[in-house]
Amino acid sequence: QVRLEESGGQSVRIGGSLRLSCVASGRSMRGYAIGWFLQAPGKEHEFVAAISWNSGETYYSDSVKGRFTISRNIADNTMYLQMNNLKPEDTAVYYCAATGANYGTPYSYEYDFWGQGTQVTVSP
Repeated sequence: QVRLEESGGQSVRIGGSLRLSCVASGRSMRGYAIGWFLQAPGKEHEFVAAISWNSGETYYSDSVKGRFTISRNIADNTMYLQMNNLKPEDTAVYYCAATGANYGTPYSYEYDFWGQGTQVTVSP
């Protein structure tokens, strides 16, 4: 069983930066890919970024490419999402999730384990 816990969400001004963290416990993430999804009120989970734990290969949605960076610290079993140049449309609850697919699939149904989410609010 994999347990994921996100942190780092808060309110920030337009153009500001945040770093979200996701700590995995229960087992090594070797062989998994870890992804970030956002969910705005009344909407479905939307893919943001993912990283293959083994290779470090990264995947991004077009809406965040060039602004967000996903990374992982293997020793700490922790994944990060550095978010720069934040926009109001980035406002959402952000979830980290793990998939045994070992590549950064953008489809939420392929992720088996989910964290509880952390709120990011971007305002003027």
